[in-house]
Amino acid sequence: MTQAPTTPTTHPLVDSYLQHLLVTRGLSENTIASYATDMESFLIFLQEKRFQLESVTDQSLFLYVMYLRRRGLNSRSLARHLSALRGFFAYCLEERVLSDNPVQYLENPKLPKTLPDVLSQEEVAAILAQPILKTKLGFRDRTMLELLYAAGLRVSELISLAPVDFDAQTGLVRVFGKGGKERIVPVHEAAAKFLDIYLRDWRPAFSPVQNFVFLNRSGKKLTRQAVWKNIQRYVQEAGIRKSVSPHTFRHSFATHLLDGGADLRTVQLLLGHTDIAATEIYTHVQADRLRQVHRKYHPRSRM
Repeated sequence: MTQAPTTPTTHPLVDSYLQHLLVTRGLSENTIASYATDMESFLIFLQEKRFQLESVTDQSLFLYVMYLRRRGLNSRSLARHLSALRGFFAYCLEERVLSDNPVQYLENPKLPKTLPDVLSQEEVAAILAQPILKTKLGFRDRTMLELLYAAGLRVSELISLAPVDFDAQTGLVRVFGKGGKERIVPVHEAAAKFLDIYLRDWRPAFSPVQNFVFLNRSGKKLTRQAVWKNIQRYVQEAGIRKSVSPHTFRHSFATHLLDGGADLRTVQLLLGHTDIAATEIYTHVQADRLRQVHRKYHPRSRM
């Protein structure tokens, strides 16, 4: 396998595209970094084959797909690379830099349907019970866990919350999702009470340096890694053997709402999904769980 150059490979068109994603579309730094990595991989391939970016054809892209497969990329990673290229060439067409879109003939690889891990209501309760509420870190973590489950937040949305995003009177939280898209999410009374007490009585104890709800010992914004690490500790203390991440609470939130009778459109709005197809995976989770219950309890299934 050919080794990538030690110095970054770049191109004015790619730089312009990444700037467009940042300024015009308002994508997060993490998303843009991912696009930049994928585009750099493509530029390295073009460099090795002595192809010019401005004259890329569908045949060049077929060769690139083969190149990625030889590197051992799975279907999901391959689909991500192709998504970056689709966005880039669509941008070039809009800017009239190119007159043809070579990606239009490429098909995405078929992705296996993977159902998200979901916690039972009892498992959620067990994890929520672990933080020690008499300490500032414990109360912060309990509030954080309550909010993850009560509002179905992404971890990036959780750590980006500012105190002004919560209205204690209405129990509503303003959330900024992917691409800076804003949505309003209600939280139940217990979670709202934890958040209200935390902001009023416990957050000042962190001596805030930055204006975020959840802070570390230095009064700065809590990181994704810190949230993940804390969750792992509480999951272990609760005696749960499942693989649990911050996103597991989001999956559990959606699944439990549907179990309780919520309609798919409402869950889509609460999760901030642009496309309802992204929400429909939770109906598969429900169906899978129903099949398990049926097999376990139906008398003919046990024969």
